[in-house]
Amino acid sequence: MRKFNIRKVLDGLTAGSSSASQQQQQQQHPPGNREPEIQETLQSEHFQLCKGALVSALADDTLHLWNLRQKRPAILHSLKFCRESMGPCVVQAEMGCDLKRETLKMESEVTFCHLPFQSKWLYVGTERGNIHIVNVESFTLSGYVIMWNKAIELSSKSHPGPVVHISDNPMDEGKFPSLLIGFESGTVVLWDLKSKKADYRYTHDEAIHSVAWHHEGKQFICSHSDGTLTIWNVRSPAKPVQTITPHGKQLKDGKKPEPCKPILKVELKTTRSGEPFIILSGGLSYDTVGRRPCLTVMHGKSTAVLEMDYSIVDFLTLCETPYPNDFQEPYAVVVLLEKDLVLIDLAQNGYPIFENPYPLSIHESPVTCCEYFADCPVDLIPALYSVGARQKRQGYSKKEWPISGGNWGLNAQSYPEIIITGHADGSVKFWDASAITLQVLYKLKTSKVFEKSRNKDDRQNTDIVDEDPYAIQIISWCPESRMLCIAGVSAHVIIYRFSKQEVITEVIPMLEVRLLYEVNDVETPEGEQPPPLPTPVGSANQQPTPPQSHPSTSSSSSDGLRDNVPCLKVKNSPLKQSPGYQTELVIQLVWVGGEPPQQITSLALNSSYGLVVFGNCNGIAMVDYLQKAVLLNLSTIELYGSNDPYRREPRSPRKSRQPSGAGLCDITEGTVVPEDRCKSPTSGSSSPHNSDDEQKVNNFIEKAKMSRKLSLPTDLKPDLDVKDNSFSRSRSSSVTSIDRESREAISALHFCETFTRKTDSSPSPCLWVGTTVGTTFVITLSLPPGPEQRLLQPVIVSPSGTILRLKGAILRMAFLDATGCLIPPAYEPWKEHNVPEEKDEKEKLKKRRPVSVSPSSSQEISETQYAVICSEKQAKVISLPTQNCAYKQSITDTSFVLRGDIVALSNSVCLACFCANGHIMTFSLPSLRPLLDVYYLPLTNMRIARTFCFANNGQALYLVSPTEIQRLTYSQETCENLQEMLGELFTPVETPEAPNRGFFKGLFGGGAQSLDREELFGESSSGKASRSLAQHIPGPGGIEGVKGAASGVVGELARARLALDERGQKLSDLEERTAAMMSSADSFSKHAHEMMLKYKDKKWYQF
Repeated sequence: MRKFNIRKVLDGLTAGSSSASQQQQQQQHPPGNREPEIQETLQSEHFQLCKGALVSALADDTLHLWNLRQKRPAILHSLKFCRESMGPCVVQAEMGCDLKRETLKMESEVTFCHLPFQSKWLYVGTERGNIHIVNVESFTLSGYVIMWNKAIELSSKSHPGPVVHISDNPMDEGKFPSLLIGFESGTVVLWDLKSKKADYRYTHDEAIHSVAWHHEGKQFICSHSDGTLTIWNVRSPAKPVQTITPHGKQLKDGKKPEPCKPILKVELKTTRSGEPFIILSGGLSYDTVGRRPCLTVMHGKSTAVLEMDYSIVDFLTLCETPYPNDFQEPYAVVVLLEKDLVLIDLAQNGYPIFENPYPLSIHESPVTCCEYFADCPVDLIPALYSVGARQKRQGYSKKEWPISGGNWGLNAQSYPEIIITGHADGSVKFWDASAITLQVLYKLKTSKVFEKSRNKDDRQNTDIVDEDPYAIQIISWCPESRMLCIAGVSAHVIIYRFSKQEVITEVIPMLEVRLLYEVNDVETPEGEQPPPLPTPVGSANQQPTPPQSHPSTSSSSSDGLRDNVPCLKVKNSPLKQSPGYQTELVIQLVWVGGEPPQQITSLALNSSYGLVVFGNCNGIAMVDYLQKAVLLNLSTIELYGSNDPYRREPRSPRKSRQPSGAGLCDITEGTVVPEDRCKSPTSGSSSPHNSDDEQKVNNFIEKAKMSRKLSLPTDLKPDLDVKDNSFSRSRSSSVTSIDRESREAISALHFCETFTRKTDSSPSPCLWVGTTVGTTFVITLSLPPGPEQRLLQPVIVSPSGTILRLKGAILRMAFLDATGCLIPPAYEPWKEHNVPEEKDEKEKLKKRRPVSVSPSSSQEISETQYAVICSEKQAKVISLPTQNCAYKQSITDTSFVLRGDIVALSNSVCLACFCANGHIMTFSLPSLRPLLDVYYLPLTNMRIARTFCFANNGQALYLVSPTEIQRLTYSQETCENLQEMLGELFTPVETPEAPNRGFFKGLFGGGAQSLDREELFGESSSGKASRSLAQHIPGPGGIEGVKGAASGVVGELARARLALDERGQKLSDLEERTAAMMSSADSFSKHAHEMMLKYKDKKWYQF
């Protein structure tokens, strides 16, 4: 893991700065390069105490000074060390805390950095044992250097090792400034900065990892490599006052405890009302094999060991005061883990953790698919939040999250937005994306309905997927009815219904579907004969298939091949379903003749009709989830009937094993995929009109393969053979699988109420089906009238005979009315199904009809509706019912469309497309006029192709990394408000009042500390540093860069107003302080005059 160590922030920065231009930032850090040099831990930030700056040390010998006062942080200055290789670390000001370098594989020069509270001098310790000092205001080196040979004993013959600790004495009043320096070998030196010599030297046999001061400045504590803690008196360097082994076994006869693992870090924090806190990481006994990483909190006689889920990178104690010379009063500990951030409450018994309000990672397991819904019903997010709140863990601290720095930006969206992510472990997460942050609303575990395979024998049916058999492949969701349908990688479909009531399902309803090409080996002398037009399925005399109460038993065909066996085993025991999404029906494709079922390539659900339909490369199946019956089961060839233009003969399925996981989450990030992975899914088709397309795609690949590599999403299974994986379409609009056998697959499905034939006089419910060879079918649906008859009579399904053709695989279909407005599919409004209905409600239900969006009968029948069909190559607008092509647009010739969506934007409808060559294009509807063509992002890995999706109001998103969602907009209105939507890290807050020094300390304590440091480290006293040691480089975020980086008049006015407010506040504070000083001076003068008059005429012996 890449680690950051953000240690508070500089206090003395006065350079005014504003937001740097985005172009300069892109030049400094191109997209995809996210400062790979920074590799240490992000410790903590308290922006309310600082002036808004950050110092970072990088592995390329560079120190950076970052400005955090602007919405887009930028580098103000850089200091490049010429002959040293610097180790990674980041420095915190204000709280006076620091971070040492952890063990690295390659040697690094800088090992520790320390910036005291309210100081502008940065101490930099090196691996050679020397200490350099940097002025962070001018970002230049001081001529003052502490050499290791002057710090240690002159009689010492060995090098003390790298510097592992630097800190000021907390009680240093400026008259006798001293610096505590810790060397790795076990030597600690108290260095007098003024006399430039060592006052005391403390030596221990074991290596030192960290050092911490007591706030009185009379003692300090060290952690060592043998798991011990040593406490030293400053004026007693001979031996430690106390040696503690927190996790060591105390042996009898006074023997030394057994050595433990190194204590990597220790902090000592004091309280006014009790014993101090000693907090440490590491130090466990070597016999604790398999124990998780721990943080130990020692308070008085009690010792609490807190186990963590991941390795501890760093920790920081939050205190009531930033001043190191006062009682710290700790109240929380921030622990940065490799994959999490944990805050521990020190004020409550048992040290509970705070509930984290921020999603540090958008998934616990790899994301396999993603959907984005903008402008959802307003009651949807509260409903999901109410059921998701019950899933939260108990035992959190009762206090609020203690870190409160920064300000959110203004949210320009006034409509709710929801993101749904499907994961490799079978979970589905709903996220609230309406605000600036991403918040988890609800989590659904789809694997709960299946039996867990405990051994290899139980997994014999799931060998089409080596790992993650429950991975989500496609998500279909109806926000209005709250119906959810998912398709998994093991060829399973689960339908969920939303409910606020908890139920116990005695038997999980299940259907098994046998979807295949039927074998036809008979060859007639007349040649190939196409199959006859199939008869309507689901006719009145056909009985619905009853749902199975448990999975069918395994069976074999005559030749011993596996047959009629699903890939997963559904639980046959009662299932307790919590409020939220509850299982309505489980559908599984079964093995056929020894061949595993092919993965599902498209999925659609309609709550008004009570139907769900899915398809793959074998064919299409439709299920009535209300009656739990299969209505349609046809191969792709049977959909053509006698109209098949390719004259294909039905054939048996492939006997080859299906690729595991279908490339959802099991190919490494850097895997090189063969160049035929870049081809359009139809480039290898046997259709006669695709030969030119194949040549164009090949030319495109030849041009693109030199500039990019195609890879799949996550970092799993690095040794996986690429040849065993296919480039698969994870949902109906993703990239279809590159199948060399060119089997025609179902690629798009859309329920609607429109005209199915040219002779229709009124619209009717139907299903539009798109395939990978560019063919669109229309299937008519005959629904029983009324809700009561709907549950008793079967739905009649039959192909209409209407066939439309486009170039390339069909990606998306939608329908417009005569005015060009989008016609959404019919839906059933949500209602609670687990609550008994009263008679009045039943009467209302009888009268209520499904929400239909069909045009009124008064409209002209000839041009009533438009069908918009988008394929990988082109888009067409078909007028209905005449089925004439009204408009046609070629989208791309040299590439292919990865994702196409019909979206609403600014009271109109447009077609948005994302191509494999990186272009985002939009077209007006129904005229298909080009509106936008912008080069945005090339297809560099399959994660982008699988997760890219458009939403209403000009929004889009994709997964830019395994843990980051990238949102983008193509709306002018949103772009204008983008600067105001950005948050701010810096919030001006007054520094707390310094602790009372007492009358005598104030009278005789000496001058200010900052003046002494200026006298010690300034150029007048210590001279200039050697130019060959470091080079100063002005950053793009300085004043010069800011002048050309203004981003809008509104942003500039806001920043000017903020600066004016800050200035006014400071002037007001100054005026109040001046008035107080004048009042104090007048009072002092009055008392002095009275005392003078009292003792004016008295002799000295009369006092």
